[in-house]
Amino acid sequence: MRKPETQSDTVAKLSQSNGSNFFASGLRQKVDQLMNVLWAGGVNNPMDSIEQLSYLIFLRLLSERDEQAALIEKTYQRIFSGAWARYAWGNYITLTGNELFDTLRGAIEKIHELPNLSNTGRELFRNATLKIYDRPTLRAVVQTIAEMDLAPHEGHDLKGDMYEYLLSKLSQSGTNGQFRTPRHIIDLIVALVGPKPGLRICDPACGTAGFLISAYTHMLRQHTKSADLTRGIVDGSQLKPKQWEFLESHAFTGFDNDANMVKIAILNLYLHQLERARIEHHNPLTTTQGGQYPGPRYDVILANPPFAGRVQKESILADINLETRDTELLFLKWFLDHLTNTGRAGVIVPNGVLFGSGKDDRKVRELLLTTCDLQAVIALPSGVFKPYSGVGTAIFIFQKGNPTDSVWFYELTADGYSLDDKRTRIEANDIPDILAKWPGREEGPNSFRVPLEKIRENGWQLMPGRYKPVRLDAVKHDAPADILADVIRLETEIAARAKALLEGLAKR
Repeated sequence: MRKPETQSDTVAKLSQSNGSNFFASGLRQKVDQLMNVLWAGGVNNPMDSIEQLSYLIFLRLLSERDEQAALIEKTYQRIFSGAWARYAWGNYITLTGNELFDTLRGAIEKIHELPNLSNTGRELFRNATLKIYDRPTLRAVVQTIAEMDLAPHEGHDLKGDMYEYLLSKLSQSGTNGQFRTPRHIIDLIVALVGPKPGLRICDPACGTAGFLISAYTHMLRQHTKSADLTRGIVDGSQLKPKQWEFLESHAFTGFDNDANMVKIAILNLYLHQLERARIEHHNPLTTTQGGQYPGPRYDVILANPPFAGRVQKESILADINLETRDTELLFLKWFLDHLTNTGRAGVIVPNGVLFGSGKDDRKVRELLLTTCDLQAVIALPSGVFKPYSGVGTAIFIFQKGNPTDSVWFYELTADGYSLDDKRTRIEANDIPDILAKWPGREEGPNSFRVPLEKIRENGWQLMPGRYKPVRLDAVKHDAPADILADVIRLETEIAARAKALLEGLAKR
């Protein structure tokens, strides 16, 4: 087993772009081309565009896998055989007009009925339909997907990178309030929590599954040969067979109450070799798992749950035991209830959770601090989620089992991107400093520690500004005698110049 990465190694990895091979592959241009074609063809909502492309990409990949398996194993039962053969991807390339539309619509609407299709495929195509009604547009999309080079390049499987780039187009949409947590913020949280193989990881508001994929990549990186890492390869080659089996089949669970996001998460995980991850259309605040609360517990919880709305009172699970309808408090209580006794969590909360004065606000903060070790509160700048939200947020990192002794606060003022709607790259970035200080919870200009007793005295409030030390910088002043001497000198010079000016006027 190689030596684990140090925090400085992680800083370096997080500061590097993993997409260099992707950008050189031409897939970025193909994705842009597809989105432009769909927009011009009447599919104007990025969410609908991504949904439709997800169906078509999956059909292509499923057909290719079917063909490869048939070549390798003679006894393999092909998915696209008999009456289903007409729905194999290769058939669409030569079709046009209504024939293409009708055949593809039949495939998308019926494929979930395939007897040997995986659960992933069934869930992806549940209640699916074709929404690309303009026939020339549909043909152009099919042709472009057929031209995409999705084969691995120099050890890199680029399909996941391609889909991540496609999902970045969601930043153009405010549909249903859905937006993606910035990838570098996800990676920061995952690095601080440090998930390991063999742990059960859950995101109860998983969206596009960004947290789950980041956790998977983090574990692969920790178990990849150093020489391969230097070449940009992250393959987890040092994982043992049992660890691989657990990662692929048992490690990851995700819920979302938006059926469209569930489908996107499923395909995102599929393209990252996690087709057996458990992703369900489920609202954890209103429905139990297995008919009881809390139900399954998890070793790691990673989440950025929705915090813009309020749940109907009669829908909220009584076992959560809060009177509030605010989703942010309900989710935070759900996290506490569903962690194992030593489980760790990294979650994003709105600033209102830090200072809210309501009974449930205080109750949840006290419960957090007395049943868990709240290791860090990282205040994020309000522009992190622009252009679709300017709300102030913070990251909580905590571990269940022991009460908090002290909280490490960090005020992140720059995340490497401008804090306006454009969010362009800039040099200022506090993330490397956070990761460097994290192991020892070191104090500095942006960070400080506060004991639990002081937090208790302040009504369990967690706003960094309430506790931030006042730092007075010493200012060196000149001696009074020197100052007076300077004043006298200046006054003498002024008087002399004034006298010379008067004498000059008198001579005129």
